[in-house]
Amino acid sequence: MPNHALLSLRDTLRTLLPGILLCSGVSGAALALQSLEVRVFGQAWLEALVLAILIGVALRSVWAPGRRWKAGTDFSAKTLLEVAVLLLGASIDPETILAAGPGLVAGIAGVVALALAVSYGIGRLLGLPPRMAVLVACGNSICGNSAIAATAPVIGAHGDDVAAAIAFTAVLGVLVVLGLPLLVPLLGLTPMQYGVFAGLTVYAVPQILAATAPVGALSVQVGTLVKLLRVLMLGPVVVALALMAKPEGAEQEHTKTRPPLRRLVPWFILGFLTLAGLRAAGLIPEAALATSQTAAGVLTVLSMAALGLGVDVRMLSRAGLRVTAAVVLSLAALGAIGLGLIRLLGIM
Repeated sequence: MPNHALLSLRDTLRTLLPGILLCSGVSGAALALQSLEVRVFGQAWLEALVLAILIGVALRSVWAPGRRWKAGTDFSAKTLLEVAVLLLGASIDPETILAAGPGLVAGIAGVVALALAVSYGIGRLLGLPPRMAVLVACGNSICGNSAIAATAPVIGAHGDDVAAAIAFTAVLGVLVVLGLPLLVPLLGLTPMQYGVFAGLTVYAVPQILAATAPVGALSVQVGTLVKLLRVLMLGPVVVALALMAKPEGAEQEHTKTRPPLRRLVPWFILGFLTLAGLRAAGLIPEAALATSQTAAGVLTVLSMAALGLGVDVRMLSRAGLRVTAAVVLSLAALGAIGLGLIRLLGIM
């Protein structure tokens, strides 16, 4: 490797290391607390994934990491978590997926379409401007920040609207991850049903791991696949919005651009599907499966710590009451629609 490449790699590692070490410290504390739970109670009521988020949020509420930590925490929250999701593809059991039935894919498309319409209607009834209502609907119904970022240039959304919508995917998304497993006993959901329910309601693909891990491996597998199928709806939705959008002037015409393919279908989703296909074809050795699952688990805890460190709960107060109500009511409607699909398909 040339000297300039080595120097560049060294500089990159030096930039990332402080934030990664900070996330590792939070992760270590989460793992230690989980171990303490097992010793005291005989089981872990809160798993390391959830504890890492809570510790990160608690630390962020009293101390905001400065520029020195930002590169490493951002890398942990995004890139490492995307790698974890990719590795999870190797653990997808094809028999588990087939058990959900062929109607699930069509059902997911129907849920997204209905949720978009309902969420947009709620936003407009609460007085949100049309573009803000579209952002809230797409963020809730598809995949949070990614959907908002992909939709914004297509509909010519203003920066303030985008910032307000994204604020909720950071804060409310974490609250959903923490609270969703509590609904399992209340709603009497089986691991398969909960996997579908979580996949239909959690904002971001990586967050599905934290939301489903406390319930079991089956929920993780089903939830991840359902969430990925839901994300793949982003492409058709953005294309449809681009065709329907009506420019309001030259500036609007200039901003109505279609986002690149890499934003519609991220690299880690393609990698996840590739590994899932290799697993279904029997091309991944059992030893490699165990290694990939362990690596995915470690990276996920590390990334959840970074996610918690990046959440400022005060962001909710900056977005306004109408946006708050629109997002919360839209999320509740999405959950109700998801439960309806589970009952309709008879998923057990």
